[in-house]
Amino acid sequence: MVAVLIWSGNTVVSKLAASVIAPDTISFYRWLIALVILTPWLLVPAWKNRAQIRPYLGRLAVLGFLGMAAYQGLSYIAAHTSSAVNMGIIVALVPLMSALLSSALANEPLTRGCLVGGVISLLGVVYLLSQGDPGALLDTGFVIGDLVMFTGALAYALYSVMLRRWAMPVPTWQSLYLQICFGLLCILPWFLLTPASPITADNLGFLLYAALLASLVAPYVWIRGIAVAGPGRLGLYFNLVPVFVILIAVLVAGESVHSYHLLGGVLALAGVILGQYWRTPVRRNYSLPGST
Repeated sequence: MVAVLIWSGNTVVSKLAASVIAPDTISFYRWLIALVILTPWLLVPAWKNRAQIRPYLGRLAVLGFLGMAAYQGLSYIAAHTSSAVNMGIIVALVPLMSALLSSALANEPLTRGCLVGGVISLLGVVYLLSQGDPGALLDTGFVIGDLVMFTGALAYALYSVMLRRWAMPVPTWQSLYLQICFGLLCILPWFLLTPASPITADNLGFLLYAALLASLVAPYVWIRGIAVAGPGRLGLYFNLVPVFVILIAVLVAGESVHSYHLLGGVLALAGVILGQYWRTPVRRNYSLPGST
């Protein structure tokens, strides 16, 4: 929940920062600042632990690409052509993607709660983002940015699942530190090949929020949560992002609350609760009579 709250706030921060800092700049510097902050505490311990880490460098590189570079980078690219509504709905597919991938790749039973709760939450998000008129979404059509956003959402769902499947005997902070290193290397060519924005007093606060909270605290607690609860159950919390974003916008920007906000939010939350507590597997393994 803490991770989702931080990422919801980061969505608002990203919207506010759009006019004062380029996407490639905030994407690169947020991870660079996070890396600089972590290095004094983690470089030496990670180096001392290199014998234990070395067999897992390939996995950490893949995780860094999926979680730190691909999802965020593809989101920025998608924003050039995709609408905010379409992007929000596509992100809401992450829970279903995580549940299905968990069942296929991580041997995590697909529960009825995750499946039904994911569908209910998705319906709530669609109703919320369409302002109570889901049919109107068909009028906007789909563009290449929607496909890019779908790819980014799939990357993050896969990231969450592989974190669980690739459970590594590496301390969480050291794992996060190395993922940031690899993610930053993936973002570097994009940063070097596109015009960068200068860091000014107008965008520094946005950058620090992204670097400290969205790049350090949120990934750390998300990794810990996946280790405890699994990606299928935690993935459902992604459906609360639009709900929290609206609540933050109401509190910070003074926006009005409408009935579709309430109904959509209740459905999204109901789906999350259902996924947490309805743990019956979709398929049961029955034994033949007389077998053991």
